[in-house]
Amino acid sequence: MKVTIGGSLKLVFRPWVEGLENVPAEGPAILASNHLSFSDSFFLPAVLDRKVTFIAKAEYFTTPGVKGRLTAAFFKGVGQLPVDRSGARGAGEAAVRSGIEVIERGELFGIYPEGTRSPDGRLYRGKPGGLARVALATGAPVIPVAMIDTEKIQPPGKVMPKVMRPGIRIGKPLDFSRYQGMEHDRFVLRAVTDEVMYEIMKLSGQEYVDMYATAAKRQIAEAAKAEKEAAKAARAALAQAEKDQAEKERTHREQTDR
Repeated sequence: MKVTIGGSLKLVFRPWVEGLENVPAEGPAILASNHLSFSDSFFLPAVLDRKVTFIAKAEYFTTPGVKGRLTAAFFKGVGQLPVDRSGARGAGEAAVRSGIEVIERGELFGIYPEGTRSPDGRLYRGKPGGLARVALATGAPVIPVAMIDTEKIQPPGKVMPKVMRPGIRIGKPLDFSRYQGMEHDRFVLRAVTDEVMYEIMKLSGQEYVDMYATAAKRQIAEAAKAEKEAAKAARAALAQAEKDQAEKERTHREQTDR
């Protein structure tokens, strides 16, 4: 990935990077990043000398057919780990186990605390599960990362990317050893997650929204549906009004002819 796709990304898009020295040359660490685009998982590893392992939904690895096999081979090749997201609790446990395994191997574990891509470029509330639990269970430092402008390169639903320079800001490692052994305390998990999200917000300059991105996506989808239904109703009302007007004019002509 680094030699082929990574090299091409750096050559074509020329991403700028700040804080590269904050990523350790060896040893485990957690890279906690905002999530603006599908391409985030490619730009970040491309600028680092070390391998970064992210988790990905299991569907990328189990889709049948030639396209499915090629997709699975690609994600395996770039070091992504499959996680079954069919059940919220099961998905969280699988993510935690995967993260701990990566950290125990002394590697870099990449995670998006928001849980999904931002629907509008703003920074949303982090989910107090995978990130905090892996950090507290392993003692690994958490390195906040801010992806800049990647949503402009490849907005959701767009296949062909726009060629422009994205940015990556890497913050100083955060130490949560003071909470060691408290990975099952929900208040501690919330505090750790919020501290990381605050650092990401400072790095990215994004507007922070105190709600989950998944809830925001639902609201946006519901609003779009309501707008579509309202537009449909308006077109139907206009068509009926035109029909009524045409009927009035026809009746008027008939009466005039008499």
